[in-house]
Amino acid sequence: MDKNKPVIRLIVSILIVLLYCFPFVYFAMIQDFTNGSMFGYFILIIGTMILAFFSKYFNNTIPFIIGNITSIIISFYFLHNIESTLGSGWDKGYFKPLTPYQLLFLVSILNLFPQFIAIWLASKIKK
Repeated sequence: MDKNKPVIRLIVSILIVLLYCFPFVYFAMIQDFTNGSMFGYFILIIGTMILAFFSKYFNNTIPFIIGNITSIIISFYFLHNIESTLGSGWDKGYFKPLTPYQLLFLVSILNLFPQFIAIWLASKIKK
């Protein structure tokens, strides 16, 4: 048994949670709003898939759960703050028929599917 394995696993778990602290959904929405670009959604999917993969690869799904919740909370915080800055265009129809908050939660839930695929792939590779 390697004595350092639990320490490395803890460090990787903390690093994964810290990387999940990036407000992925907010970044995707702001890119869509300001640039009309879907690039932010691409970063959202690829970034969270990589984090979910490594979370499962190192046999720890706790960072996956904590990280997703943290990312949603931070995205919600920035989303709330942007309303006072951008005003009417942001909250009055750009993301029609949804409000920005509804889109935040919808995209967050839909983003779990690619992450579950990454987790499944990590478990296949690990075996």
